[in-house]
Amino acid sequence: MSVFFLFALFLLLGALQVPVAAALVFSALVFLFAEGVLPVGIVAQRMPQQLESFPFLAVPLFVLAGNLFNRAGIAGRIFDFAAALVGHVRGGLAHVNIVASVIFSGMSGVAQADAAGLGTLEIRAMRRAGYAAAFSAAVTASSAVIGPIIPPSVIMVIYAVLAGVSVADLFLAGVVPGLLLAAGLMATVYWLSGRPGANMPLRPRADAGALRRAFFRALPGLCAPVLLVAGLLTGAATPTELGALIVVYGIILGFAQRELKWADLAAAAAETVLVCGVLMFIVAAAVPFTSIIAFKQIPAELAAGLLAVGREPWVALLMLNAGLLVIGCFLETTAILLVAVPTLFPLMIEMGLDPVHFGVMLVFNLLIGTVTPPFGVILFIMMDIAKVRLWGLARAMAPFYLPLIAMLLAVTFLPALSLTLPRIVGEWAD
Repeated sequence: MSVFFLFALFLLLGALQVPVAAALVFSALVFLFAEGVLPVGIVAQRMPQQLESFPFLAVPLFVLAGNLFNRAGIAGRIFDFAAALVGHVRGGLAHVNIVASVIFSGMSGVAQADAAGLGTLEIRAMRRAGYAAAFSAAVTASSAVIGPIIPPSVIMVIYAVLAGVSVADLFLAGVVPGLLLAAGLMATVYWLSGRPGANMPLRPRADAGALRRAFFRALPGLCAPVLLVAGLLTGAATPTELGALIVVYGIILGFAQRELKWADLAAAAAETVLVCGVLMFIVAAAVPFTSIIAFKQIPAELAAGLLAVGREPWVALLMLNAGLLVIGCFLETTAILLVAVPTLFPLMIEMGLDPVHFGVMLVFNLLIGTVTPPFGVILFIMMDIAKVRLWGLARAMAPFYLPLIAMLLAVTFLPALSLTLPRIVGEWAD
């Protein structure tokens, strides 16, 4: 049986919206029973072994930290500070939305958490100020992509475990691309605000006193991303240890500010268990699928096929990005990552790409899929919050795909954007 059948069945099940874990396991089992070359029992025994990795401990910690900061009122203080900082710039609360997402990205490692938590506050404020619902949702969806690029990032932790690279290096590699993406989104907002018919009310410029008050109210929350980045830069703690510190800090801060109750703490823990349980189940369910990929030597065959089309590395990178963007329109990000890494990673190493550079490129590409119709998960979250239809939201998103694609190409063909900061920190450590 051709391996094409394995991928075709998985894509078909994904398009039919079969749960990701079930699609991975079912397609692999059908192939294994039909081929009979790999013992199903041995493959099943490897599933829990996939989860026995110390970096994976960072996943529930960062998810819990994001949930805690959402429930402790920190998101509102960050939004108020961002409003005082850039609310008067042409584009108004759309800029505030993006700046707040950059700050909040240092606390939550999941784009969906950023979109559903801080995004609810952002859309409510923009709608109250007179912004169109679809535009408000589009800005919020685009800025939510920044979350998993700037550390911490759950999806980067998964890639690091699969590829065997440093989580800290990946986190540092995302800082510059994430900030540049934010600048690109803000430039797009500024351009849109100058078009005829644009309805983007400005806020009055905050005076020095108001800005100072907003800063000090947000300062305890702002310390969390500073703590994380400082820990990464100095190497004082591993990303997993930093995740634990941020969780403890969030609990202390929430109770100290009297905005976090015991019920909130229990609810945040329950949300974390649900998110991480689903995520880890998907990771384990991918083991049979990836075992078939390794056994059938798919990376070698893919490398030969790409070299037959064009021997220049940039051609292969363009083809891979295009293919992943198309697949990302239909399948969930984690599922693609779990299949793409064992399939493409050997090829990228053979082409001479740095594993950290490839990781940032891959993560960036897959996150664009979360805001792309017809099955972008962040779009569905925005539809529910803003009460807009999919295609109306897609039309409002259209201008924001330009900076997203431009930044993806920049990350792909300018490795220094992602590799310079990890190299500088590595030299300091030496």
